[in-house]
Formats: sequence, C-alpha cells, structure tokens
Amino acid sequence: MNDALLYVFTTNGILFLISILFFKFPPKKINSLYGYKTPKAMQNQQIWDFANTTFNRSFLIYAGISFLAGLVFAEFLKAELTWQPMAFVFLTIIVSIVKTEKALTENFTEEGKRKK
Repeated sequence: MNDALLYVFTTNGILFLISILFFKFPPKKINSLYGYKTPKAMQNQQIWDFANTTFNRSFLIYAGISFLAGLVFAEFLKAELTWQPMAFVFLTIIVSIVKTEKALTENFTEEGKRKK
C-alpha cells in the first residue's frame, strides 16, 4: 500500500468508521461524554434526539464523500497528498455541524419548544 493511500485510510477512513459507529449507536440520553453536544442540543430530550439524528446522518454522508474524495486523489489522480485529506476531514465536521445547527434553528425555538 502506498503512502498516499495509507494517509487517506488513517484520516478519512477512520472518520468514516467513526461516523458509522455514531449512526449505528446514537446516544439514548443526554450525557456529557457521547453525542452531539451543544448547549442548544442539550436543552431537552426531544432536541437531543433530533440533533443527534440530524448530525449523525449528515456526518455519515459527508464522511463517506470525504473518504471517496481522498481515495480519488490518492489512486486515480495520483496527486501528491499533503493537506487535502485533512481538509476533507475538517470540511466534513464543519458542514455537519452547520447543517445540524441550521436544522435546530428551523425546528426549535430558543426556549426549546418545537416550532409549528
């Protein structure tokens, strides 16, 4: 296995594996160890469940895209990889957080009640 492929597997591949674990085993109750933890997401159980479902779905999709993009860079384009796989990791996390926060704002009030 070449160095570029190993780099993609140890960055984007591990991120994709973590996203699968989060998707398969979402947190059941509000806790401080595991799950999507922002002050808004931890307001009540309904918001917690919604936030974790939304984040885990986005995280799985974008981590998969990130992993595939890294593989394309490493194998098919034969590009020299330096910062690109880590940029994909960073973008995956940022996009998932932004999409989740937007969904929370669209669906819940500041007081933690579901909008109609």
